[in-house]
Amino acid sequence: MRNNVKAFVRLAAESFELRGPIYEFGSYQVEDQPGEGDLRPFFQGQEYIGCDLRFGPGVDRVEDLANLSLPDETARTILCVETLEHVFEARKAVDEMVRVLQPGGTMLVAAPLDFHIHDHPSDYWRLTPSCLERLLSPLDAVVVGWQGSDKFPHTVFAIGCKAPVPTSFIRGASQFIESFQSFTTASARQERWQRRVKRWAAQWLSSKSEHYRRRDYYQVRFAFHLPVGRRWKQELLHLPHASVETGARLDLI
Repeated sequence: MRNNVKAFVRLAAESFELRGPIYEFGSYQVEDQPGEGDLRPFFQGQEYIGCDLRFGPGVDRVEDLANLSLPDETARTILCVETLEHVFEARKAVDEMVRVLQPGGTMLVAAPLDFHIHDHPSDYWRLTPSCLERLLSPLDAVVVGWQGSDKFPHTVFAIGCKAPVPTSFIRGASQFIESFQSFTTASARQERWQRRVKRWAAQWLSSKSEHYRRRDYYQVRFAFHLPVGRRWKQELLHLPHASVETGARLDLI
């Protein structure tokens, strides 16, 4: 699991104070990368159920994401990271997760976009920010984010809440956005100098599109979708709308 995706889950868990029962879909941990995909340490003391199509490391329960055997409104928190691209019936899978999410519950989704085909031949999809927005539209408040070039980000992620949406969701979103901006800034600064030089040199030898992809690798954007008919003005005033240092931007939709 990529470091930015693990940071996405960790910072969301802290910012929204996510609680159990927590269901992770796609929890199988690759055997040659022990601990790399383990998200449980971010939810200490919470009931945590790891689900996947097969038993193995990190899996407590075998489930088909497109046809869950769980009752309605089972999960308080749902995690589905680096997984949805491997589910052929992605639309049905998201509908199933929405079905088993409790009222007021939170869902985290992350997927690669600008990324090589992996675990061939079961890597089916690449989800754009607009696609993830539409998939999570049954939820009542959603933060959609993407990291990398606007034209071709390498990672797309979202945090959604099922009605009733508490005011604390806005506060959590504010803290998460600020924390993730800080994470990307620190990541850019800590990049090893050899890779930084290589990235700089490649900008002059590559195509224009490749130049932007390398230049904007740590850039992050957010779009906020809120339910109509509710006054959010006071809460939204506290959201960090932009960061010059990271190139971050927040759009309210």
